[in-house]
Amino acid sequence: QGTFTMGVLSKLTDGIQAYNGCLVAQPLATKMCTSAVSSLLGDLLGQIINGQRINSVSLAKYALYGFVITGPLTHNFYKYLDRLVPPGPSVAVLKRMLIDRLLFAPFFLLVTLYVLARLEGKSHRDTAKEVKLKYWMVLVTNWKVWTPFQYININYIPAQYRSLFANLVAIGWMVYLANKRRQATTKNQ
Repeated sequence: QGTFTMGVLSKLTDGIQAYNGCLVAQPLATKMCTSAVSSLLGDLLGQIINGQRINSVSLAKYALYGFVITGPLTHNFYKYLDRLVPPGPSVAVLKRMLIDRLLFAPFFLLVTLYVLARLEGKSHRDTAKEVKLKYWMVLVTNWKVWTPFQYININYIPAQYRSLFANLVAIGWMVYLANKRRQATTKNQ
């Protein structure tokens, strides 16, 4: 049993070292890939929880969204946030939270809802109608769910790991979004 545990810990340590190496060599590409994986996992778990057959096209679309949208936006947001309001005293904590929760979150959610609907093949008009219908409810839920995690993330997690931390939380969030989107699609049919 001790040998097995040591083997697992050794592999985990090797994985962390490899990830850190990727972060140093290619930080944006690394965060794009981890965002793709977390988005795919969120959709996959949502499909499993709903008892659906696994839709590989949907999985690919969520992965594409994570790779093209989430990875670059979060990577650059966290970099910009540190320049705009460097970590520090409690006033800085409050400013960072307000920027994240009142500026970035609403923008990012709008982009997310729009892009995911378009990736599903919906027209601009249908997408706009769907976003208008769900945006406020989902934004309020975002504030409730993400605020404690983002408080920890932007104030205590080292900068290079913020996207990874958010990606881990986002797996559950993507389950929620995927299910909300599927419910809206079912109601409209």
